[in-house]
Amino acid sequence: MKYVKLLRNGQPVWGVLQDGMVRTLSKPPFEALCYDGESLPLEKCSLLAPCEASKLVCVGKNYYDHIAEMRSMLDASHNPDRPTLFLKAPNALNGHEGNVHAPDFVGRLDYEGELAVVMKRCAKDVSADDALDYVLGYTCLNDITARDIQKEDGQWARGKNMDGFAPLGPLVTDEVDPDHLSITTRLNGRVVQQSSTELLITNVRKIIAFITASMTLEPGDVIATGTPAGVGAMLPGDTVEVEISGIGVLRSHIV
Repeated sequence: MKYVKLLRNGQPVWGVLQDGMVRTLSKPPFEALCYDGESLPLEKCSLLAPCEASKLVCVGKNYYDHIAEMRSMLDASHNPDRPTLFLKAPNALNGHEGNVHAPDFVGRLDYEGELAVVMKRCAKDVSADDALDYVLGYTCLNDITARDIQKEDGQWARGKNMDGFAPLGPLVTDEVDPDHLSITTRLNGRVVQQSSTELLITNVRKIIAFITASMTLEPGDVIATGTPAGVGAMLPGDTVEVEISGIGVLRSHIV
């Protein structure tokens, strides 16, 4: 299935995408699909971030090449013996084709393209073998970061959590294998990140097991699995695209 979340008559609704048409739902698709009898073409939809996140749990160091580039850029990053987690709050969520604006005091704004996981069931102490049973599907995420603020603060909360700093979408699908997906980030049409989830240090199943050993994931929560090497700066006027095979292209506009 392919799911989208859209704005209809000023209200957010979920829908199922089939052959370019969105069949809308009367409630989120976590327990069952309850169609409301309406549909509309995808091109007529104003897409929202396809989640109901109480939190976004992010993995900070999950590709060896990104760890190496961060060591050279600004910190003493090391190869972790376990996932490095941080949180993004719901205020950071942004949709496909959304605008991203950093406060004037931000000196460097970076893109970070990555695979995101949207949960469909309450998950606590989940085993890696059972982990994918708790997943609604997979989508694209841009973990936008105020890099200079991250460095100045010495921790990640403020630099990662400014309004609109988590574009997500355009859709969520369960029709892909999270272990074998290509990830491409483009800045103004130029490829700046190119990798595969085959290179994740900790794969999706193990990430879910690791997180839920410590905290409960709720239906609609998001896991961001980490970014590969190639992160870099964005400026007002730039367009950033995160494309993941089998999912689609998430596009954001820096203003």
